Amino acid sequence: MSREEDAIQIISRFGLEMGVGEQTIEEVCTSHGVHTPTFLAVVNYKVFKQRAIPADIDIPTLQCYLHNAHNYFLNFRLPRLRRALIEAIIPADPTTKIPGLILRCYDEFVEEIRTHIEHENEGLYEEHEHDDQRITSKLTEIKNLIIKYYPSPVTGNPSPVTYTLISVMSDLWHTEQDFADHCAIEDNILRPVVCNQPSIVSRHHTKAPETEELSERERDVLIQVVRGLSNKEIADVLCISQHTVVSHRKHITRKLNIHSTAGLTIYAIVNKLVDLNSLE
Repeated sequence: MSREEDAIQIISRFGLEMGVGEQTIEEVCTSHGVHTPTFLAVVNYKVFKQRAIPADIDIPTLQCYLHNAHNYFLNFRLPRLRRALIEAIIPADPTTKIPGLILRCYDEFVEEIRTHIEHENEGLYEEHEHDDQRITSKLTEIKNLIIKYYPSPVTGNPSPVTYTLISVMSDLWHTEQDFADHCAIEDNILRPVVCNQPSIVSRHHTKAPETEELSERERDVLIQVVRGLSNKEIADVLCISQHTVVSHRKHITRKLNIHSTAGLTIYAIVNKLVDLNSLE
């Protein structure tokens, strides 16, 4: 996002209105009942990447900002992104299940965000300190699934569907960055004040690991996972212990960098590890 886009988002999430004329920042904040140092702290953190947090943060003002951000994600951005994702991926070959599985991955991501936000609204900051990185990684996973496995038509020139998909990929990236910034503000400004903790070091996205080759036994476990079997059922079918099944599943997730069952199903379909007609 550009600095201008970041600034507009911050203004709206503090409940400020545009068209302020020649008023100063302090005059605008005061007229709307917004604590000016808290507003400036968020602007400096998100827009100008200044990590020094002032001591005079007003918790109710910051909580109002975060609550408005929650409403924005749940009631506007994520539903709108889902509609755009449907428009982009549904025109694929109707005989493939991959678009539906990608949409399922997205819906699982939205539910994780919803649960995360519900706990934040209840003030359970300490319990969910590390959820944000795991949740944003889900968006990265969705982007990777689309890039690697989406069955786009082969044509000489980009089609309107291709342009729509590119636009959705851009929206996914912007949403990922926006949510990561949102979580960083919670971690580094709100949580230290509420929980009386030192400021948490900002998290940075790391490069996704390169895909590794699955072993034969890991492929066997993967096949049973996408068929919907439990760990115990997989252990019985393959004549191994449940502990071994869990270990193989961890290795599969690490090697493929795919965490959702829907994503693993896409991988198995594309690599012809399962018969498409055998899946529900």
